[in-house]
Amino acid sequence: MLIHAVTPITVGPSELARRQARYDALAPAGIQVVLTDLDPDGPRALETAADVRRSEALVADALAGAPDCDAVLPDCVLDPAVPTDGGTLGGRPALGLLRLTIGAAVAAGHRVGAITRNAAIAAELRHRVTCYGWDASFHEVTVLDLEVADITDPASWAAAMRPALSAARAAGVTAVVNGCSAVDIAGQDPNLPLVLDPIRTGLGVLGALGGASAR
Repeated sequence: MLIHAVTPITVGPSELARRQARYDALAPAGIQVVLTDLDPDGPRALETAADVRRSEALVADALAGAPDCDAVLPDCVLDPAVPTDGGTLGGRPALGLLRLTIGAAVAAGHRVGAITRNAAIAAELRHRVTCYGWDASFHEVTVLDLEVADITDPASWAAAMRPALSAARAAGVTAVVNGCSAVDIAGQDPNLPLVLDPIRTGLGVLGALGGASAR
């Protein structure tokens, strides 16, 4: 199964290579993800609602014009441009990391929460959850108040995430979506909620289904 993906922000060659390496490492056997950078004039970070909407428009254009593949995928937990009813873009199935990840967690009986870098991303993720119809199984989104540079700093991200996970556990949450698909997660604490890496989880679901959703 060949998936064409695009970043939600303009990241440049070095970060693009890092993100591609994550897909190469996390994709199960039989699934290949080819990642491309967003338009050079795209946002460099998602800091405001306007950035989110600009990103969504550019991602939609990029995926609609993607080269021959079995499916398309935004490299973003916000599922920009992915139809909420599971439709297509450019005639190819449009996959969403958030949809795949939370869908699997809800199906497994988890009470789900999420963490995000900032408030703008949190608002859009919460909106997506509502659009997908998962309000009854979703707790809340916790904002970590981090900078875009922290995406490539696993130690800073983990330090900010730990108190949020402790609060989620106290609220009865059993699984937390890490609200940035480009962050490396180091290990799991069995005393805290399960942290869901959107790429690992989303592609794992596709791998378990043999890529059937894209055929």
